[in-house]
Amino acid sequence: MDWHSHARQLAACVTAPTSRWREPLAETPRHTFVPRWWEREGGQWILRDGQADESAWLRTVYADDSLVTRVGALHADAASGDDHPSGRPTSSSTAPSLVVRMLRHGLLFDGADVGLIGTGTGMSTALVARRFGQDHVTAIDVDPYLTEAATQRLGSIGLTPKVVTCDATGPLPGDFDRIVSLVALPNLASVVAALRPGGRLVTTLARMNVIVTADREPDGSARGQVEWDRAGFMVTRSGVDYPSSPAAFSEEARDQEGEEVTTGRYPVVNVTESWELQAMLQLAVPGVTSYYDQSDRQRTAWLVHPDGSWARASATWIDPPEVHQSGPQRLWTRLERIRDRLNAEGGLPLYGSRIHITPDGVVHFARGAWRASYGEPAGVDIGG
Repeated sequence: MDWHSHARQLAACVTAPTSRWREPLAETPRHTFVPRWWEREGGQWILRDGQADESAWLRTVYADDSLVTRVGALHADAASGDDHPSGRPTSSSTAPSLVVRMLRHGLLFDGADVGLIGTGTGMSTALVARRFGQDHVTAIDVDPYLTEAATQRLGSIGLTPKVVTCDATGPLPGDFDRIVSLVALPNLASVVAALRPGGRLVTTLARMNVIVTADREPDGSARGQVEWDRAGFMVTRSGVDYPSSPAAFSEEARDQEGEEVTTGRYPVVNVTESWELQAMLQLAVPGVTSYYDQSDRQRTAWLVHPDGSWARASATWIDPPEVHQSGPQRLWTRLERIRDRLNAEGGLPLYGSRIHITPDGVVHFARGAWRASYGEPAGVDIGG
């Protein structure tokens, strides 16, 4: 199989000619790490087997795309063509450009001991091991199948970094100069504790799609910033699958009249795809979940919360929506307050804000007079 030209083309696509990541990308056979994957088609997950169509395999795995390798508890490696799993993606091979961006934020250096959270297929581990040496890399994943498969696939290309099965929400196996997480974390206590003094953390936050970077302080806290960059990763999990959504999408929320019915000020928005709005809403109402549907010009959005609060906004295209809300909180009203600020100030304060991560793992944001906090103290379950 002539994969080298495909790998070189991918490397040229996602790195500058002088990038230190170009050579590792060009020399790493991504197809080795993704022999099978899932694609969404016709409303269901369809298994793709690379060996069944070698040319399609090469085109797919050497494109700059994330490839889902596990849905719910079913890994593509263990599936048959008749399987159509339900549930959320639980593992993937991350788009190479995103891996490189996260590693760049890490400011890695020769001789640094690097912890990579979210081993997945092992591709990102291969890149770091090629560039900085396998003796300086520890890859961590909660799934024993993933760590075993990644170890075998890394070994098949001559790499033997340390690969550990470990729940990243608890104590990590060792201490590190750099930690880069390719899963979104709900609390940062364990990763900050595993940093050596002066060590650097790069991660996204669960349900927020923001990249934070922070450096370990002598007192056990860490200080840094929300980068002017963004990324979406799967939330870290502690079991074989994610627990059921903590915010129940009830039939009442779906189509019944709310306790309060008003006309909204702004057009219906897909909060999930509006990353800055979603992040600010998550800070204002932790645990809120959003859903969206569009049929022709009819747009409907829902917000639901574990405390039983829900909101539904529906309208034709950009007309003012009819808004139904029920429960102890008025979720759409909270969203509109954030949109008021966006319109009044031309932006929101989250991106570029300074952060202070206390030893209990809570992230405290500050920008000008604005303040916010994210996450429950370590030991408190805030859901998946």
